[in-house]
Order: sequence, then structure tokens, then C-alpha cells
Amino acid sequence: MSTNSAGPVSASELRRRVRAAEALKAKTREMAATNALTAREAAVKAAKEKEEADVAAREAAAVVLRLFDNDAELVSELLGVPAEELEREAKPVTAARAKEIIESLRGRAERPRPTRTRKPRADTVDAASSASSAPTPVVTTDDSRADAA
Repeated sequence: MSTNSAGPVSASELRRRVRAAEALKAKTREMAATNALTAREAAVKAAKEKEEADVAAREAAAVVLRLFDNDAELVSELLGVPAEELEREAKPVTAARAKEIIESLRGRAERPRPTRTRKPRADTVDAASSASSAPTPVVTTDDSRADAA
């Protein structure tokens, strides 16, 4: 918006400029509020996901300790995590919850895995056919046959 230095500004022009400035201010406030709301929702979502991940980590620590007969030193060596940290993470998980998770893991382990039949690869088939010892007949331009080898 440029100022009119050629002369006095009319009342209608002044009102138009005031309305434009107020509209810009309102739009800026609206955008700031929207931005704050979006950021807040993202923060809440991230906090919820972090809490879920923390719970899953605590439950996993409890389960692995339980499956290794609470041998925190052995599990610590296997996972590369300090034994104290494993024990601290596992402590809030109830034995009943750990048993539930172990049972679900056993159920998943007992399920037969779907096996797909593999198609032989084209280059493997070509290699097998070219490795055969029988010479391949070759047709020449005069329709007579000759051995490829």
C-alpha cells in the first residue's frame, strides 16, 4: 500500500485502507491460531505415540526377562542394554500382562507360515538348458543343418 503524497486522502479511501489493514490483521490472527492448533494436535499425537512405544518397550523387556528366567545379565549381554535399565523397564509390567504377551507370541510362533511356491528364475532355466551336453542343431541359410558346437 503506497501513500498518496499528491494530496489529501478521501474519507472513503481512508475507510478502505482501515478495512484492508483490519482484514490483514484478522487473517494473520486466524493463521496464527490455526498454526497453534495444528502444532498442539501434532504434539498430543506424538506424546500419545511415545507413550504407546514406551509401554511396548516396557512390556517387551518384561517378556524377554521372563522368557530367560529373569537372567538380567544374560539378556543385558544379548541386547546390549544395561541390566539395571532392563529391570527398571520391566518392573511396572504385571506378571499377568507378561504372560498374555508370551501366550500371544507362542500362538504366532505355532501358526504355520504361508509358503509361496517359487517359480524358477529365467536365468537359472537358461543356464540349465545351455549346460546340456547335446549339441544344438543350427539351420543355415541354405536350409542345411550344422552343429552349433
